[in-house]
Amino acid sequence: MSTQDHAPQGLTEQDIAQYLLRNPGFFQRHAELLASVQLSHPHGQRAVSLQERQAEMLREKIKGLEHKLIEMIRNGQENVAIADRLHAWTLSLMLTADPAALPEVLLHELRHHFLIPAAALRLWGLDARHTAAEYAQPVSDDVRSFASSLAQPYCGVNSGFEAVRWLGEEASIASLALVPLRRHAGDEPFGLLLLGSPDPTRYTAEMGTEFLQRIGELAGAALARLLADGPVAA
Repeated sequence: MSTQDHAPQGLTEQDIAQYLLRNPGFFQRHAELLASVQLSHPHGQRAVSLQERQAEMLREKIKGLEHKLIEMIRNGQENVAIADRLHAWTLSLMLTADPAALPEVLLHELRHHFLIPAAALRLWGLDARHTAAEYAQPVSDDVRSFASSLAQPYCGVNSGFEAVRWLGEEASIASLALVPLRRHAGDEPFGLLLLGSPDPTRYTAEMGTEFLQRIGELAGAALARLLADGPVAA
């Protein structure tokens, strides 16, 4: 055995581990140690060799990577499905020639493609031709102020929001999302989209709002055709 193979006395386990890392040739020069070292099996009382324990660790690592890969594939498939539904919903808006029909098409297709139990919206600042529609019914200053305060969609429990009355089924709505509708980012809202569910976990304060943000941007761009001054270019 060469001099470099001898670790000084009184070293800690960490010192020994660092020594072996700095001397990768140690086990090449002393291959018999790999066969003689016995370790406790992690799932039993029997002893196993170092090689067997390393093989077991490698199998566990491979199994963990397989689970991660399966999860990545599942998430990818879900994202593709969401993108397909968003695409179909967007097409339905683009193919609606009559501006007055847009709100109903928007809500119907949103409920259909994304399995949303309840949805409603209110718009203000509309062209006089649309002011008699249900979606143009007056809203309070509180609702408008709340919509203006939203930099991103609100998600959470139904704590008695005035907007829930638009659904006509207040008692069955446990959680909701409120999405401000703007012509362009940074503009004052001209409407509010409400999505509701009897499931208290469907919309929570912890959930991401990126997807709902996209829904709001697309809905705002489409519904701007109903405004008194029409859709204004950016």
